[in-house]
Amino acid sequence: MDERQYYRPIVQGDLARSDEAVDLAGGPLWFARLEVLQRGRTGAVVTPREVPADVLERLRAGRRPVCGIGWQRPRLMGVVNVTPDSFSDGGRFFAPAQAVAHGMALVAEGADILDVGGESTRPGAAEVAVEDEIARVVPVIEGLRAQGVRVPISVDTRKAAVARAALAAGADLVNDVSALDFDPQMAGAVARLAAPVCLMHARGTPATMQKDPRYDHVLLDVYDALERQIRLAEAAGIARERIIVDPGIGFGKTQAHNLALIRGLSLFHGLGCVILLGVSRKRFIGVIGGEPDAGRRAPGSIAVGLAGLAQGVQMLRVHDIRETRQAVLLWQAAVGMTHVEG
Repeated sequence: MDERQYYRPIVQGDLARSDEAVDLAGGPLWFARLEVLQRGRTGAVVTPREVPADVLERLRAGRRPVCGIGWQRPRLMGVVNVTPDSFSDGGRFFAPAQAVAHGMALVAEGADILDVGGESTRPGAAEVAVEDEIARVVPVIEGLRAQGVRVPISVDTRKAAVARAALAAGADLVNDVSALDFDPQMAGAVARLAAPVCLMHARGTPATMQKDPRYDHVLLDVYDALERQIRLAEAAGIARERIIVDPGIGFGKTQAHNLALIRGLSLFHGLGCVILLGVSRKRFIGVIGGEPDAGRRAPGSIAVGLAGLAQGVQMLRVHDIRETRQAVLLWQAAVGMTHVEG
């Protein structure tokens, strides 16, 4: 039996804080109890005093800004799909001019960062050639910068050549859905260009990932996989403070896996990185919410996003910025968090 213990903070936001309360990741939420997880054993609940000092420090420490974005409040990443076959918007923004206009609209609605992608990662999607992917994303990034967009831009790619071209065109961050596992040159490229990176967990490729995915303990398996890739990134020269992690909801996971990860999201604070949650419009939301049209899944997407924020997730990747921003502002007000601009 694996003897390793994992510590999941039981997150609270109540203004009546316990004397044992510890700030979570330097933010407004806190915890005074933690669930101890171990493979093959029932979880126990402990106090912060019973947690190893290095683990507690990683859970407590404030997260450094990434691309100039601080974490005093929840942040929103707006999705710009420059693809003909995205599950969520079906190629509506495939033309560069349309994609640029869409990105500008998302910024006007309150997006803190834009995520520009030229390869669909929906289940069953085929790989896109490097040259085609570059031809899709670079004009959009250049167009956004030419139009005066100053918020950070992320490039959603698994390929080092695409990342290099996008960063040269004005992107700031690499969002790799393979967590540096698809292209052996990616880690080195990101390190040499001193770019931040988002490591997302996925099992398999988009073409294969939903073919009977299995885990021994999905929450701990995903945690271990992200921890390995963080170590790989650090070995390549990427500092942990420049790494964002994403548990990869819907990427090689069943509905039961997705829900287990959402319920246990606070575990990932133990990695010491900013957490990004991407659930917007995904299939399981349509199944549970009874909405087959991906474009009409904003209410369900917001509900799951708020559940993530309640566990201390720092950023949500969403298609519906205006609606999500309104929901986040009301959630902050309802739980007594002061809205912080900037």
